[in-house]
Amino acid sequence: MSRLSYLETLLNGVGVEWKPIGTEIKTVTAPSKLKSQSYRLTGRLPIIDQGLEFIAGYTDEDVTPINNGEYIIFGDHSEHIKYVDFPFVQGADGIKILRAISANTKYIYYAFLTFYTKELSYKRHWSTAQQTLIPIPCPNDPEKSLAIQSEIVRVLDEFTSLTAELTAELTARRKQYNYYRDQLLSFDEGEVEWISLNNLCESISAGGDVPENSVKGQLEPDSKYPYPIYANATDEKGLYGYTDSYKINSDAVTISARGAKVGFHTIRDAKFTHIIRLIVLVADKNLVSTRYLNYVLDMTSIGGTEGGIPQITVPMIKKITVPIPFYGDVKRSLKEQKRIVSMLDKFDTLTTSITEGLPREIELRQKQYEYYRDLLFSFPKPEPVTN
Repeated sequence: MSRLSYLETLLNGVGVEWKPIGTEIKTVTAPSKLKSQSYRLTGRLPIIDQGLEFIAGYTDEDVTPINNGEYIIFGDHSEHIKYVDFPFVQGADGIKILRAISANTKYIYYAFLTFYTKELSYKRHWSTAQQTLIPIPCPNDPEKSLAIQSEIVRVLDEFTSLTAELTAELTARRKQYNYYRDQLLSFDEGEVEWISLNNLCESISAGGDVPENSVKGQLEPDSKYPYPIYANATDEKGLYGYTDSYKINSDAVTISARGAKVGFHTIRDAKFTHIIRLIVLVADKNLVSTRYLNYVLDMTSIGGTEGGIPQITVPMIKKITVPIPFYGDVKRSLKEQKRIVSMLDKFDTLTTSITEGLPREIELRQKQYEYYRDLLFSFPKPEPVTN
């Protein structure tokens, strides 16, 4: 008998009571808290806070963690919901640490995810969230109720486990690519010189205003506006629209110069216009190829200004140095760059096919999980009370 068939047998004819989640859990007070300044990349104890990342950081400080057990974490401001089954330290403020009183904690977690409607505003949400109604099957038969809850959890765990495996595979492939790229761009002493971008580029320029004759949002060229306009963005590949002329008559590397994506860079084909907050690097082809320059920038720190909105300027870009093999021997240097680019292109093609396929598979599995989650929680709801 399949698990779903077994679950259908368990659910056959059972009653259900919809209860506020606040009546099914108790709040746990953390023995210690850490501020975000104390978060580290590695450490003995994981830190859980209300942020989007499951684990916010780690610590080796002498602090008392939450004991090992099963917990539901609710972000009082962020409304993120997490399930934790290991010792951890609370990070900062703004989370509710919850444990089931008599129900299956992970069942409560899945039910909370299913039935809680986010308010999407910056305020404290727990007073409302704890009123979320969740179904408790067989409320008068605790043993059968827990059996049903456990089976629902088991089925949903299978789907979330597969999604987690695919996500881990995607992360591993990206790390593998980064490792291989860094190995190819590592040179023995005497084989490389670190040269500033100012000395490697024919021009480095910041974007200006949007051209007067242009169409914002146009996704394809036409006879009237055939030349793309690129902006400081990563969505739609940074395409702002199209215009009837161009400023850059060469393939080039563009770098986002302001905001959360500062430092994001990519290659653009010749004949385009860049606008405000986007910097363009036109390589001196006698010294460096555009594709090599883009690859080498992958392993180069392109940090923005500290404080406020991060940004990077043309003078800052000009000072960045990158490794150029056999600098001073133009023919040998360009030949080695071509060899490295060829190998990285092949590996990038392979990695891209995997990293494009895996997210699609992850998305499909997530939809499959949501379908079965909704199906498994499709208990009859109480009739609304009318006066």
